[in-house]
Amino acid sequence: MRRSTRARRSSGNARSKRLLAVVGTLVVFGGVVAVTQISSAQDRRTNKPRPAAGQCVEPSPGATAPTGGGSTTRTWQNGRWVRNHWGDGQQSVTECEDGKDGTAGTGSAVACPDVTAKLPQVPDRARAEVDRNLAQLQSQIAEADRRLAAEGSKGEAFIRTSILQPLAAKRRAVLDRITTAIDRVGPRPQGLAQLAECQVQPTGGSNGGNTGGNNGGSTGGGNTGGGNTGGGNTGGGNTGGGNNGGNAPGAGLGVLANDCDESQLQPHDGFQNGNRCVSTEFGEVGAAANNPSLLITQFPGQVGRNQAFTLRVSTRNLIRDRFLAAGQGGYYVESSLLNEQGLVRGHFHTACRMLDSLTAPPEPQEVPAFFVATEDGRGSAQPDEVTIQIPGLPESGTAQCAVWAGDGSHRLPMMERANQTPAFDAVRIEVN
Repeated sequence: MRRSTRARRSSGNARSKRLLAVVGTLVVFGGVVAVTQISSAQDRRTNKPRPAAGQCVEPSPGATAPTGGGSTTRTWQNGRWVRNHWGDGQQSVTECEDGKDGTAGTGSAVACPDVTAKLPQVPDRARAEVDRNLAQLQSQIAEADRRLAAEGSKGEAFIRTSILQPLAAKRRAVLDRITTAIDRVGPRPQGLAQLAECQVQPTGGSNGGNTGGNNGGSTGGGNTGGGNTGGGNTGGGNTGGGNNGGNAPGAGLGVLANDCDESQLQPHDGFQNGNRCVSTEFGEVGAAANNPSLLITQFPGQVGRNQAFTLRVSTRNLIRDRFLAAGQGGYYVESSLLNEQGLVRGHFHTACRMLDSLTAPPEPQEVPAFFVATEDGRGSAQPDEVTIQIPGLPESGTAQCAVWAGDGSHRLPMMERANQTPAFDAVRIEVN
């Protein structure tokens, strides 16, 4: 019996030793796996170097201006400059390296009277021809701006005789065509010929209108982001807690994350890249009555392929004076800011895309046929309008044209309550 008991003990000890050896091997192997996973996560976070602030990078698809001009174009509407930033301010590498943004090099641009604001109600039968001619007026101004940027240093006499006078002659011809088109089917518009003369006006800076407003903030659009919170990608979450730090008051659920400390994604770099974690704080939220809203107030129901047309957009509670160019690392790097009246500072976007189906949502990654961001230094608690010139859509079918507000760093402005409609609007236009 003793020999049998000792044998069982010996056998048990041997099994225990083998079990400990296996467990030890698994622990070591698990440690190797864990280290490998951490190393892989670190590789994922750093496998693509961040572009340096101010570095010129290739723009994303659909970022170029349809007229072939620079990344920023300007129109003179109702006594102020309206700046349209194609592709959210993305420049070509050549344009970036040359330090140009279309017309900003001289600190001045051609200012012409706003024809659209002076027109009577355009009859439907004249709308297509009027829109084509309005788009031609904008193309003429863009061409004059390019000449001014290239040759404006030749002096006032040259600008007057070689740029402004030829432009006025071209505008008179177009204004005559607009007058005739409306006169055929409705009351003849009066005084359009008086809108032919243009002049050179200072642009008030070339940094996208970021010098306006009452809350200060930087004038640059780099990835340090300006603003009154320091912007950039180094700020933590709003509360400084970890990403599984208990229940937020009233949330009803455990908060899974409020910063990027435990994210396996690499930090967002201020450029338009996905699979990143954005650490910039959300910033300031206005009172419900001060939250921004907007509406498309005028649009055509039907246009021809490649036919120019206009959208009129009215905004309320949106101070259109903050635009950090995406092409310079200004995406999601600045917290939302309010002015002294508690109104959001930012801009708005306009896009048109063709719908492949009217029963299924479109593919989200498709590049729209038209996209531009607009800021003009205006906006208040009272509604006002901005006219967007669209040079035409190249495909037949149903187009969805949408406008939506953005803060200075391109996020849809936050609302006080969950049941408030965000600042966006969309219409459908048939393209034949």
